[in-house]
Amino acid sequence: MITVICGTHRPKNTTQKIVDKYCELLREAGADVKLFQLQELPPDFVVSDSFGERSEQTELIIHEKLVPAEKLVIISPEYNGSYPGVLKAFMDGVNPRMWKGKKVALVGVASGRAGNLRGMDHLTHVLHYLRMEVFSNKIPISKVDGLLNEAGELSDADTLKVLKNQIEEFLKF
Repeated sequence: MITVICGTHRPKNTTQKIVDKYCELLREAGADVKLFQLQELPPDFVVSDSFGERSEQTELIIHEKLVPAEKLVIISPEYNGSYPGVLKAFMDGVNPRMWKGKKVALVGVASGRAGNLRGMDHLTHVLHYLRMEVFSNKIPISKVDGLLNEAGELSDADTLKVLKNQIEEFLKF
């Protein structure tokens, strides 16, 4: 099973559009996919759930979407030259043993021109610290708004080709 993580909890975020297309492409490739959106977490999880009494909601997410996953795909927007703090806070609140040994692919999303390259590098360092295997083919998606069609769906042929290639290689990883 592969869990795809939307690396932001911001409402109506553009990253979710990339996540939706990525999940669709994974399913087309025959993968068993679960989606984890950080919006599913309780609104106060950072202060009360991460290091205090774990809520049933968060416990369910961890045990249904993270623990059974052999592989993860983290699709993360660029926030201030890195990845969102909410993603880091979630990772910090989960027992490090849960992450160990999992394989993970990264996709960066940005409205600018770097496709969250720096954020993917920062995230890679954290994932390596957690003893995860980070797939080398990281995909930076730059100027994301220009890649969406009028319906708000990812339709850029070159970007879709790159994502399909990553998926094909990651399924073999």
